[in-house]
Amino acid sequence: MLGELEIRNFAIIEHAHLRLQPGLNVLTGETGAGKSIVVDALSAVLGERTSPEVVRAGETCAIIEAFFELDSPTAQRLAPLLAEQGLQGDDPHALVLSREIRAEGRSIARVNGRVTAAGIARQIGELLVDIHGQSEHLSLLRPSEHLNLLDRFAQLLPLRERFAALARELSQVRQRMRALQEDTRERLRRQERLEYELAEIQAARLRPGEEEELRAERNRLANAEKLLELASEAYAALYGEPGAATSAAEALGRAAKALKDIARIDASLASTHEAVEELLSGLRELAARLRDYQETLEFNPARLEEVEQRLALIANLRRKYGATVEDIMSYAERAAAELSSLAHSEEELEECQKREATLLDQLALLAQELSLKRQEAAARLALALEQELAELAMEKARFAVHIVQREAPDGLPIAGRHLAFDQTGVDQVEFLLAPNPGEPPRPLARIASGGEMARIMLALKGVLSQADERPTLIFDEIDAGIGGRMGRVLGQKLKRLAQHHQVICVTHLPQLAAFASHHLRVQKAVARGRTITTVTALGPQERVEELASMLGGATEANRRSALEMLEQAGHSLPQLAGSGRPAPEQTAG
Repeated sequence: MLGELEIRNFAIIEHAHLRLQPGLNVLTGETGAGKSIVVDALSAVLGERTSPEVVRAGETCAIIEAFFELDSPTAQRLAPLLAEQGLQGDDPHALVLSREIRAEGRSIARVNGRVTAAGIARQIGELLVDIHGQSEHLSLLRPSEHLNLLDRFAQLLPLRERFAALARELSQVRQRMRALQEDTRERLRRQERLEYELAEIQAARLRPGEEEELRAERNRLANAEKLLELASEAYAALYGEPGAATSAAEALGRAAKALKDIARIDASLASTHEAVEELLSGLRELAARLRDYQETLEFNPARLEEVEQRLALIANLRRKYGATVEDIMSYAERAAAELSSLAHSEEELEECQKREATLLDQLALLAQELSLKRQEAAARLALALEQELAELAMEKARFAVHIVQREAPDGLPIAGRHLAFDQTGVDQVEFLLAPNPGEPPRPLARIASGGEMARIMLALKGVLSQADERPTLIFDEIDAGIGGRMGRVLGQKLKRLAQHHQVICVTHLPQLAAFASHHLRVQKAVARGRTITTVTALGPQERVEELASMLGGATEANRRSALEMLEQAGHSLPQLAGSGRPAPEQTAG
């Protein structure tokens, strides 16, 4: 519920701080005192559109702040939205909304102290408060709300959620089917292209590292004569022919023999002899490797041509499929996987089609059950509303709940038709009213009379009070166009409605105001040459005086009438007839 509302520099309100209570709260005061301005300020803090013109003259900005105490169901409904936007507060059962409206045109909305878009504040506000006034945006005028209200009235939300879960699955299945069916020719072209590419790569029989090996072989084949000449020269220099005196092997041999003879005489050079022997052994091994290398060298133009062709093939594949042989092989693996997926798409499509048929049958059965229960509930709702309207001096009004379906090629198969559907079922619901005999029922949005509209809203709220989840309902001058006798009926209905909601009502009728559990008086005055508005919470005796004034003046006769109205509204006479010391003023302008 709305616990407190603070308003600064909004229109003629310099500063007002309202403390609201559970049950029925009424705001009374002379015409033009600012009662509806309070409602306008609350609309602004709830995210509705506003104008810089509401900023009090001479001020830079208007600020409105609202504190809500949340019961557990309301807190649970708000939690996902607050979490999604990062707007949670320290206490999940408390919520603070604020709106700063600047004179230069900017507007800032905050939730729990964090800046957010006005649209988010409006979404939150729609879960907390429903404002009803002759020119307000009424939730019950939106046909999209009518189905929700009817389903809550009929207690169909669990069944509807089962339908919604299947509808979501069907949507996913159909989305997959569309993806599988999309441009079959393109899919076949893709399949043929992948088959060609995979065959081309597989025919090449590539090996990791093959290209580097081929490049090295090509280099050897292309320079075979030069390599053989150089290898022979190196071999001759190292080892030479037997008996050659110029080879390194022969020279090292002579040195080894000489050092060996020296070592026999002087042992200090024994290690030198051994070192030369090691050099000689290494030289022989190197010469052997050169000899073997020479044997591998041959001038082979045919093999060179083969290598060149293989490298050209690899270069062609690299240009198409990847920068390296390894990249080409990876592409082949991906192509094979995609081909497998394409090959199985027909099977998957068949499975999707079977699942679609099953879901359509299940949804059709649930949709028929929902429609039947809605039709039954609609009749009960219409009867209950007509009874409510009769008590509100609209006994000739006729109310109807219009339920229709429309056909669609991809709809649910029901009774030989294919009906369009969404996650709520196949029904479109709209509330209709014929206020006077002889008139056809019309949508609520087309009813022109503000007084009739207010009473219709009250009747709807009375019947749907258990279904409406908003904790706070506000009625701005719901008594417009009706007299005192009907005011008492309105008061009774509002009091009954306040058993399930916090109700805030702006009224001119003392008969209605007498039923309030909390009474606020709005007054306008001139101070320091400026018009200001004050809001005061009334004590028992002050309520008597206020009601007497509303009856025409604070005379003894009107006071007695006020006491009588309060008694008939269920208030205690001893309490009301007490000293009535003035309650402290809640706000000061």
